[in-house]
Amino acid sequence: METIERGRRACCLTLAFGATAALLPLHSRAQGTYPDKPVRFLVPYPPGGGTDVIARIVQPRFQALLGQPVVIDNRGGAAGLVGSEIAAKAAPDGYTVLFTLSSHTINPAIYTKIPFDTARDFDPVGTVASLPQILVANPQFAPNTVAEIIALAKSKPGSLSYASVGNGSPGHLAGELMKLRTGIQMTHIPYRGGGPAVTDVMGGQVPLLWVSIPAAAQHVKAGKLKALAMSTVKRSAAFPEVPTMQEAGVPDFEVDSWYAMFVPAHTPAPVVDKLNRALNELLKEPDIRAKLLDQGSEGVGGTPAQLAKVVSAELDKWAKLARDAQIKVE
Repeated sequence: METIERGRRACCLTLAFGATAALLPLHSRAQGTYPDKPVRFLVPYPPGGGTDVIARIVQPRFQALLGQPVVIDNRGGAAGLVGSEIAAKAAPDGYTVLFTLSSHTINPAIYTKIPFDTARDFDPVGTVASLPQILVANPQFAPNTVAEIIALAKSKPGSLSYASVGNGSPGHLAGELMKLRTGIQMTHIPYRGGGPAVTDVMGGQVPLLWVSIPAAAQHVKAGKLKALAMSTVKRSAAFPEVPTMQEAGVPDFEVDSWYAMFVPAHTPAPVVDKLNRALNELLKEPDIRAKLLDQGSEGVGGTPAQLAKVVSAELDKWAKLARDAQIKVE
């Protein structure tokens, strides 16, 4: 019996050792050696766009803080869905980081088919920056305030239109939210990018435009567009004189375009923590914050839990808005 018991104990020890050994590479990497090879920032939009620009602002400092190269991999297509699917299906080891924007929470509300689950298939790392949408108008457009726009729209129902950079963009949702919160009617004119939309508004083809600040900033400063309101709950540091929609008298209005980092679900917590610490560290640097502000955005930072809360709230918020405004894209 003693011999049998010794054999049983030896067997148990062998199994326990084997199980521990199987976990060692991941545990070791998560605890101290991560990263030991290049990290990929998967940007689900083409080069030169806002997400790509912001990623390249923080890339050099991430490399220095992580001690490994950070490679930007642009995988544009289908409003960010193509690249996001690639990230969702990547190994959960911290070597693929989805660097995306707030369409991440908008797309599930408006697209009928998405090849991943936004909430289930990603773990949040942290918010990089916040970027308001700005309501601009042709200088010849008579109203100079949001209140005057509302009055005009109510006096001439169906006469107003607004442009955005495309269906499902933050600008599109800002326009639809404006309609819902004020009870006015406006026709949405979607464009394929900020450049054509800005050009047509400056040319008088469309009177109003909801767009991200970088696309409009130089034209506002040159007097070719007039800025009327911001979509966020606080004013933008880039245009502190422009009121928010809530300040302009529109209650419960917020469309906050943000850039953030996610990893595939089940990435080890120590890896997520290391990425998050690097993000918060670089966002403390005045040079990084200045470069972000040059793009009309403000550094945010914070914890994974804070980003998770934003994602959860926005998935519900945009789903309700899409239902109320009957927004769907095939």
